[in-house]
Amino acid sequence: MGDPIVEPRSSALESSSLSSDRLSSKRAAHLELEDGTRYEGRAFGANRSISGEVVFATGMVGYPESLTDPSYRGQLLTLTYPLIGNYGVPARNADDPLNPGFESSRIQAQALVIQNLSPDYSHWNASSSLEQWLIEEGIPGVQGIDVRALTRRLRDNGTLRGRLLIDESPDRDEVANSPYQDPGSRNVVAEVSCTEPILHRCGNEGAVRVILVDCGAKTSIVRSLIARGADVLQVPWDHDFVAEAGDAVLLSNGPGDPKNAPETVDNIRRALAGSRPLMGICLGNQLLALAAGFDTYKLDFGHRSQNQPCVEVGTARCWVTSQNHGYAVDGTSAPEGWEEWFINANDGSNEGIRHRDKPFCSVQFHPEANPGPLDAAGLFDRFLELVR
Repeated sequence: MGDPIVEPRSSALESSSLSSDRLSSKRAAHLELEDGTRYEGRAFGANRSISGEVVFATGMVGYPESLTDPSYRGQLLTLTYPLIGNYGVPARNADDPLNPGFESSRIQAQALVIQNLSPDYSHWNASSSLEQWLIEEGIPGVQGIDVRALTRRLRDNGTLRGRLLIDESPDRDEVANSPYQDPGSRNVVAEVSCTEPILHRCGNEGAVRVILVDCGAKTSIVRSLIARGADVLQVPWDHDFVAEAGDAVLLSNGPGDPKNAPETVDNIRRALAGSRPLMGICLGNQLLALAAGFDTYKLDFGHRSQNQPCVEVGTARCWVTSQNHGYAVDGTSAPEGWEEWFINANDGSNEGIRHRDKPFCSVQFHPEANPGPLDAAGLFDRFLELVR
């Protein structure tokens, strides 16, 4: 591998020493990539070292939603916006499974990698700082990293595995001497799915019931459906949803390689023999594609941002979308009866598929995006109109 490559700290960090002095932690830490690159920084959050897949996201806001998004399971999340933590974190309510401001009941990312951690926070619904929340959940973070340099390296070389090593953590040597962890090598869907069916009621008499196959479902999906007058039966990833009573099926987002969830693919394949409306989101797009006969592949560095342009096939309409995925559908492998629905305007990758005759469709992006953009939210209306 040769000598490690040490990236310099950014000038932005060195010019903010006053704010840095106010932080609760000055522990030395560094991020080490599998190609030998090393980024020096300072630790915050939980005092533990960790290994996983290093990815980046370009959103300017939404760090509570991103950190709790199950699609980041097993990953070291790099946020490219240079100021993080300035609006704190909302109150955590363990009694509310659809707690607004979060996408699941816990932080799902392995660690947080940022440029600068804001020493102060201010927002009307904030109840704590970002660092306090990370400590509560046992999640480490590192600041002082030149996220621009890190993002360029990931874009040039593809997604890389890495280690966040904190000098004072008791497990530092163990993590440093262990193989890099790769979430794509295991079934991370099973780690983030519910374990028993959960019924969410909208409160309307005679409401349609949507069966949500939970492969790591964001709570914004449930909230979006309830707001549109639908009951939601949330079932585990490997549950036999084909036998469940319901008016439609929605395949959720989730982490990892879709080929690691063959039980879900088999259930979808059986569902395609019927005519009950079925829609997929993100990982759900890939799972539906595999069941239909498409192939999937791993993207070089994934799409994780709030500004991905997607063109609806057969129209001139371009949708601005929110995305978070590392795998994609091979649109050139469309089987008979199926076609591509959306295409990414940046790289030409698939962003959705649909059946030409039956009520089956899916999108790679997030109609429930929270925070936005909300261009694609109308897809829920389309879907429920079809169901009704």
